[in-house]
Amino acid sequence: MRELPPIGFFAEDYSADTTAVKDGENPTSLLLRLGLDTKQAYGLLAAGDSVFDSRKMIAGKRVVAYYSADSLRVPEYIVYSNDRIRSTVFKCRDSIAVWTYDKPVVRERKSADVTVNSSLWNDMLAGGYSPLLISELADIYAWSVNFFTLQKGDRFRVIYQQSLVDDEVVRIDTIYFGVFDSDITKQVAAIRFDQGDGGNKYWNEKGESLKKAFLKAPLKYNRISSRFSYRRKHPVTGKIKAHTAVDYAAPTGTPVQSIGDGVVTLIGWDGTGGGNRVKIKHMNGYETCYMHLSKFASGLKKGSRVSQGQTIGYVGATGTATGPHLDFRVWKDGTPIDPLKMISPPSEPIRKENLDTLKALYDNYMLELEGIAE
Repeated sequence: MRELPPIGFFAEDYSADTTAVKDGENPTSLLLRLGLDTKQAYGLLAAGDSVFDSRKMIAGKRVVAYYSADSLRVPEYIVYSNDRIRSTVFKCRDSIAVWTYDKPVVRERKSADVTVNSSLWNDMLAGGYSPLLISELADIYAWSVNFFTLQKGDRFRVIYQQSLVDDEVVRIDTIYFGVFDSDITKQVAAIRFDQGDGGNKYWNEKGESLKKAFLKAPLKYNRISSRFSYRRKHPVTGKIKAHTAVDYAAPTGTPVQSIGDGVVTLIGWDGTGGGNRVKIKHMNGYETCYMHLSKFASGLKKGSRVSQGQTIGYVGATGTATGPHLDFRVWKDGTPIDPLKMISPPSEPIRKENLDTLKALYDNYMLELEGIAE
């Protein structure tokens, strides 16, 4: 006798039709489209009410219907892919039933060593690393490395754990250690160490938190189209004037984040060419402004308190602009400063009783990376 596979039936015994949930399609209409009648569809959904939340069915998700060789063309099983790991299985005929099935997950400890040649994204993909790793690194180094200003020769080395399903990376579970080397910033280590207080989890070898008062940039994965300058030819008017901002070119609708905690002091239309803009007052005399937004975040208004990383609006081309981009400005005590050169105030250091353990972790991880490189 064959041993029943974890999914709950022998898929090879049936012909399979693969489709996807259509826009506007609900579970009932999906089941009808696949061959069930109304009574069968209602009965199946009722049987699985405690297993499958039909309100969470998403357009575009993969669905496979399994049919037997009879002429009824009624599916024996339907498998809806909730995500890359979990599926919901509907047994449609005879004794109906609904259950979930999780694909086997393989976890592996890995290391990465990437030197920037064209871009971190391209070079990591060329090295066979998952885009998910890039996203995690961007989050960890958001306060200490500006990913828009990476130079050829900059180097990332990482020790991490990832999860795979069907030989594909589905998530980065943990980054244990990272080290960024650059001619400009020198070395920036990121050591994962949880003090158990719900606070910062990444530190350098000196015990300084990588999390600072301000993020290095207000949005992700785009490019700088214009830098801070007191003499720049305006792309629309052609006049030479100061541009005390950094422009980030990005698609319309890209989320824009506040680089730090603060209070909204201005929100609305800027008649001098800035279009939709938000201005925020932060600690220690810092102010930031975000201009040319396509729209503001829902509920945001003057006086609103915002937190670091909170979405405040979306990239656009309102006002005087040749294309979608974010005009980002920073002031310190009323004086414009270059956002790319600002030094963020530090957060609380690691507790003294944990410093020796942290330094030992740093030494061990560096030895591990050096051993891998040999």
